[in-house]
Amino acid sequence: MHTHAEVSNSGSGSLSRELEEASSTYFKVDGAHRKPTLDEIGAYYRGLKMAAVVFTVDAEAATGVPAVPNEEIAEAARRYPDAIIPFASIDPAKGRAGARRVRELVERHGVRGFKFHPNVQAFYPNDRAAYPLYAAIEECGAIAVFHTGQTGIGAGAPGGGGIRLKYSNPMYVDDVAADFPGMPIILAHPSFPWQDEALAVATHKPQVHIDLSGWSPKYFPPQLVQYANTLLKDKVLFGTDYPLLTPERWLADFAKLPIKDEVRPKILKGNAARLLGL
Repeated sequence: MHTHAEVSNSGSGSLSRELEEASSTYFKVDGAHRKPTLDEIGAYYRGLKMAAVVFTVDAEAATGVPAVPNEEIAEAARRYPDAIIPFASIDPAKGRAGARRVRELVERHGVRGFKFHPNVQAFYPNDRAAYPLYAAIEECGAIAVFHTGQTGIGAGAPGGGGIRLKYSNPMYVDDVAADFPGMPIILAHPSFPWQDEALAVATHKPQVHIDLSGWSPKYFPPQLVQYANTLLKDKVLFGTDYPLLTPERWLADFAKLPIKDEVRPKILKGNAARLLGL
């Protein structure tokens, strides 16, 4: 449920060189594997007999760098319908123009959801300026994914590359969930240092889910494992953050967690299939 398109057909990426290098160092990813093309992503996941939600991050207003075009991801999904599920990203700074883009991407390009990265996009999720976007997403029956918790983007760069962690507390998404009850929401990642807040929001708001991307499962907080096994067993989703983590590594580490036999297939497939209506 969490895979990044890091490079466009023209060869450009969605982050500055400084932020790319910092995240590669943080995740210990060598340059040769940092920026697979969309065709490489499709072929890779097809080879694994696995489907992946793929998206970019549009943070042009804050970074000055254009995102990988959402249309390219949708086109790749048409080439690899068994392997790529297209999501998109629209900078909240685009306001009502962004809301119009939501409808276009869903209706004309088959996009299933939208990714927000409050740290990189430099906004609080409950900022009313973003509400026209959410209203359009809810109206179109799409899903909203919010990065939560610490980010590897900018980690280790001077001043964290200017990235501020304050925006990614999942409690800000609680307001969004309350105001848009018809919009399915995914809290991306173990939300360090706000894991308990994420668990509280997901147990309280029926439409809020948690994906497990961005961390090796061996580092999951114990309360996340406990809730995944019990209260949130129908709302926790497999995700990697590829290319920063590979499915092979994630699955090998997940196999060592004390997850109940009846819960494991829910996390790995069933919950996502139901959420996406597959």
